[in-house]
Amino acid sequence: MLKASDGHGAYWTKAIAEADDFDESNGKTVLTFFEAQDVAKKLARRDNGSADSAPITVDGALKDYRRDLIARNANPYNAEHPRLHLSSVLLSKPVALLTAAELKKWRDSLLGKMVPATINRLCRCVCAALELATQHDQRIQNRQAWEVGLAGLPDAQEARNVIISDEKVREFVTTAYIHDIKFGLLSDVLAVTGARPSQAVRLRVEDLHDHPVRPKLMMPKSAKGGGRNRSQKKHERYSVPISLQLATKLREAAKGRADDAPLLMQSDGRPWDKNPGQNYHRAVDKVVTAIGLDQAVVTMYCLRHSSIVRMLLANVPVRLVASLHNTSVAMIEKHYSKHIAEYGDEHARAALLQHEPPIGDNVIALAS
Repeated sequence: MLKASDGHGAYWTKAIAEADDFDESNGKTVLTFFEAQDVAKKLARRDNGSADSAPITVDGALKDYRRDLIARNANPYNAEHPRLHLSSVLLSKPVALLTAAELKKWRDSLLGKMVPATINRLCRCVCAALELATQHDQRIQNRQAWEVGLAGLPDAQEARNVIISDEKVREFVTTAYIHDIKFGLLSDVLAVTGARPSQAVRLRVEDLHDHPVRPKLMMPKSAKGGGRNRSQKKHERYSVPISLQLATKLREAAKGRADDAPLLMQSDGRPWDKNPGQNYHRAVDKVVTAIGLDQAVVTMYCLRHSSIVRMLLANVPVRLVASLHNTSVAMIEKHYSKHIAEYGDEHARAALLQHEPPIGDNVIALAS
């Protein structure tokens, strides 16, 4: 146990390892008295000899990272999401004492719970938090721990654009309504428009244009891409057509509410927030399981990916598909070309050259 003065009349304490009373020292979790002294000095003193702050933990690093993201107008969910998967032991560990072995063990424990691409994204969030801590505390000299322990998993570079059939999309939405009416309405909007969840939850009551024949939503643009125009993008909107059935449900949800009020709400009356995944991820797991799909593969985003492929297969021009989904033609071609080949089998077969008339065809060619 390390006890050190904060330089202002108070003390902070931190457990750093177990004593070698019963087990031999391993230099990490079990230390001799002299090894513990060296570690304590490293944690308690900066290079200039001061002792004005306790060593930052992983928990503290994530908190600092969240504040930094907010200050830069970036998504704080990148600092919040790792907490759902980090153990209390890792969260309380000083960043300066992290080892590659324990971080690798944690990363590998996620295999089977989520796909490699998601694990890599999660690890990048943790690395960003630890890197920020390193920039502000010269006592942290173990950058290699996360560079090695949280290295990206192979075979995870491909975009995870999961497509489900129209039948399964309808099942998803129907089951979502059964689970929770407000969650069902959010799912319905995402399935019909193909918008990102972060866009749909920013819809206001006034964004519903309830035309009797051609209803539409003025969908907020995504702030993807960052840069100087990030804040401006959040206020821009574009027109997305919706079905008459969905318009009726949204009209009912908006009844009696102010124009600037959120259009989509949770059942307890709260907005979905900027990071809706935190509020609906358990509901999605239940719905996905109920309709016989794998919750480790199918997420809320499958509604968006399925919408894009549905429009492409219906011969909607690529430029229009990209515009309706707030993306670019280049991104559509890069990420969805293989899905068109896979899911367009029926369309392609209708155009195959037939050397002989199909069986049962009663058309007889006339002799020339």
